[in-house]
Amino acid sequence: MKDLLKKPVINYVILFLVVTLLTGLLLFPIVNNVILLSSILLINFIIILVFLQFHFTNYLKPLKKAIKTLSEINKGNYRARFHYTSNNLLSELSYKINSLARNLSEYSIQEKMQREQLSTIIDNTDNGLVLIDDKGYIHLVNRKFLSMYGRTSKDYNGYLYYDVLEEEVFHDTVQQAFLYEKNVKNEFSHYIGIDKLYYEIVGVPVFNEKNRLKGAVLVIHDITEMKKLELMRRDFVANVSHELRTPITSIRGFAETLLEDDLNNKEAEKEFIKIIYNESDRMQLLIEDLLTLSRLEQENFQLVLNKIEVNDLLKDIIPSFQIKAKEKELDFTHSIENNLHFKADKEKVKQIIINLLDNAMNYTPDKGKVFLSVTSTEEYVHIKVSDTGMGIEKNDLPRIFERFYRVDKARSRNTGGTGLGLAIVKHIVDVHDGKIEMDSEVNKGTNVHVYLPKK
Repeated sequence: MKDLLKKPVINYVILFLVVTLLTGLLLFPIVNNVILLSSILLINFIIILVFLQFHFTNYLKPLKKAIKTLSEINKGNYRARFHYTSNNLLSELSYKINSLARNLSEYSIQEKMQREQLSTIIDNTDNGLVLIDDKGYIHLVNRKFLSMYGRTSKDYNGYLYYDVLEEEVFHDTVQQAFLYEKNVKNEFSHYIGIDKLYYEIVGVPVFNEKNRLKGAVLVIHDITEMKKLELMRRDFVANVSHELRTPITSIRGFAETLLEDDLNNKEAEKEFIKIIYNESDRMQLLIEDLLTLSRLEQENFQLVLNKIEVNDLLKDIIPSFQIKAKEKELDFTHSIENNLHFKADKEKVKQIIINLLDNAMNYTPDKGKVFLSVTSTEEYVHIKVSDTGMGIEKNDLPRIFERFYRVDKARSRNTGGTGLGLAIVKHIVDVHDGKIEMDSEVNKGTNVHVYLPKK
């Protein structure tokens, strides 16, 4: 009976007690037997208490527990349960509440998983993303965007886009996306340190189910590599045009002279023909180098792998360069590791050594030194070509393997080079899964290191 002393039941107990006492007071004047009256009233009061206890235990108390369980579920505690099996109606209520809790728990888990998956996708995408609502407030920025500007999400989320996005192109893109309600594309550049990066920004309007504008998403693509490739393509076309125009102009000029003038001087005529021949030979070398590069860059290019004996390989190369060194009065020496052999494309390796020695001798002045060594490590064959030539500035070293890149353009052309030799070497090394390094000092010389895998 102690439950009857708890709130809110105690209020009903007091009320029934007061009603019983009032009833007794009202009946007292007309009832002669006080003991009988008191007994009847007491029995009635006890019956009411028993009924109240039964009602509280079987209805009010379970309902109170059900309300408490629903409050926990409403707070997000989906593990809360209400168990009651004595009453059919309350038993069904118990089943429905527990079923609701289980369903909400499953939905919560699924929603959390989807949110985490979406967050993972957004954060790990290669594009920068910014989500802006229809009032201009930023709700989300992903990791890629933050890496571009070196800030945290707290510096953006909850702020108006024009207060925290410094690039004017962002403002224009958002405004155009809101105004025209269609995708808008713009481009801009951005510096990270000394590196200039290029980006394409796309403003995508977001609509709700009623087709009303509710915000916009900014997608920032890194197009730096594409811009570099485009620049390389333009430079390549310009360089090829320039390299071909010079010999063609020379050939045409001397050919016109031979056709129009009646030259009686056989020596001059022979000299003109020799120049035409040399210029055509230069054009042929350029075209052959371009074709070599093109073949190396093809996706289906395959190496012809052979077992290479280094001593046998160099027997075909060294004599011609000894002659060239003698003509230029160069000190040409070489050092070859005994019994050195490895697996590679023989013709391509030969081309590496020829191109490197050609460069070394062409850029080394008379009385200078050129040295070739071929040694091995545990994994690689190490080809090293050193010279005491003009050397290369540190700023030029990163670009030295680009097509047509020349440190001294005038001197390069005088040596008869096409400007593609080192680019070809780099491609051959790459297709062999090797590596190439270069160190140089102006007016002191250059060292080129090529590492080709043994297997």
